[in-house]
Amino acid sequence: MQDELNKVNASPENTQEIPSEGAENTSVAEEQLAEAIAEAEAEDSIIRRDAEPALIINDLHITYRTIQAQTIFKTIFKRGSQIKKFEAVKGVTFTVPKGEIVGLIGKNGSGKSTLLKAIANIFKPDSGSIDTCGHTVSLMAIGVGFQKDLSGKENIYLSGMLLGYTKEYVASRYDEIVEFSELGEFIDAPVATYSSGMYSKLAFSITAVLEADIILVDEVLSVGDINFKKKSFARLQEMISQEDKTVLIVSHNNDTIRNLCNRAIWIHNGNFIMDGEANAVVDAYEAYMEAEAEKKKLARKKEAEAIKA
Repeated sequence: MQDELNKVNASPENTQEIPSEGAENTSVAEEQLAEAIAEAEAEDSIIRRDAEPALIINDLHITYRTIQAQTIFKTIFKRGSQIKKFEAVKGVTFTVPKGEIVGLIGKNGSGKSTLLKAIANIFKPDSGSIDTCGHTVSLMAIGVGFQKDLSGKENIYLSGMLLGYTKEYVASRYDEIVEFSELGEFIDAPVATYSSGMYSKLAFSITAVLEADIILVDEVLSVGDINFKKKSFARLQEMISQEDKTVLIVSHNNDTIRNLCNRAIWIHNGNFIMDGEANAVVDAYEAYMEAEAEKKKLARKKEAEAIKA
């Protein structure tokens, strides 16, 4: 993003500079981004900053350690060289008031899902803090939270007990969970045999019926058949209409963020970029992505011209 964007008159509390990722190119899209940021600041007054907090994230850092593929010789004689660190979340800070619906947006690999998993206590941060203020937390995500060698039924009980519910309470809601999931006889099969759609149905159904205080939704609305998507979307709308439910939604469908959330937070390559009214933040993000696409198109054009020359 060019220097002009970095000079936008932005509130330091709710907007940060986007790290530069390429050559500087003036474009209409970049001007639209600056306008969208200004609009987000103007709309920020509707966000409830003084409400009772449900979730407090403070200076969060999360780093992955990965092993790079190497030759057998290097693996044996240079053991330390194959370890690579990747910082997925870089000092993110924000507070979510009780009853607020917040969308997390950003391109793939920005750290959104990692952040949700840390809130759900699946990942431990390297530094910083996560305070759920005594609330129960449930994560709806594909491939997360289930013991795959256990059946769907066993995972329902396990998930419920991890949320703090008694076995008796989970048993009283079991039939409702199974009915909502539409899994039928497959509820007794190991989760390892489930398709992504079936996994999504089970994950959503457990959260939809047991209803934790803080609900984390990671792209589960994008998986499954059309009818279940409609049912899930309607159920989620019903859940978030309850004033005591706090929801964080990760989705690459910007219409979902616009329709369900009153607030959005933009994360880019692990960095906090913007926090404000959902439509305004999504507008800014879309303008940025359009600018990036325009820069790549221009770069490809220049490369083609250079080859011809």
